[in-house]
Amino acid sequence: MREDTPELVCDFLGGAVGHRFRTEGGRGNALARACGFSKGATPSVIDATAGRGRDAFLLAGLGAQVTLIERSPQVHAALAAGLAAARADAKAAGVVERMTLLLGDSRELLRGLSAEVVLVDPMHPPRGKAALVKQGMRTLRAVVGADLDSLELMQAALACARQRVVLKWPLRAAAMAGLKPPSHQITGKTTRYDVFVK
Repeated sequence: MREDTPELVCDFLGGAVGHRFRTEGGRGNALARACGFSKGATPSVIDATAGRGRDAFLLAGLGAQVTLIERSPQVHAALAAGLAAARADAKAAGVVERMTLLLGDSRELLRGLSAEVVLVDPMHPPRGKAALVKQGMRTLRAVVGADLDSLELMQAALACARQRVVLKWPLRAAAMAGLKPPSHQITGKTTRYDVFVK
């Protein structure tokens, strides 16, 4: 990481994440639907590319047991600090109790793990338009770089998941080369979820 790169912070209580946690609470958002959450279903989830932990926190907030895997020691440390801070909040403590953070390469760790759903959110291809991604994502990219092994990770996820794999991908980006077509897609404003049902 360059010296002029801002410090990576994982904040689950403030900003957009905290607002979403305090006000949303429903299972109708695109990520939850892609992961198979419904009125009677709360699947276990492995977030194989934890990053800043926002998706994992949302899913744990919906009641899921979530395992987060992060291979960057810097990002892992930021996640651990963010989770510790959230654990001190009375409302968020129960959510954090459903989250297990692991340090390592998901391609290796997934072999010894099992969950109904594996979520994969690799570093996305560079945008073709002028608008910059948000500062937090630029900082994360500066720390971890490009994910050149995304296809290998998807293959490991497909071998591990008991029910489905969800690939979080830019809305208009081409499909990841080498993958079979997804079973279906769920789209948002800028993101789509490619769902591979086992």
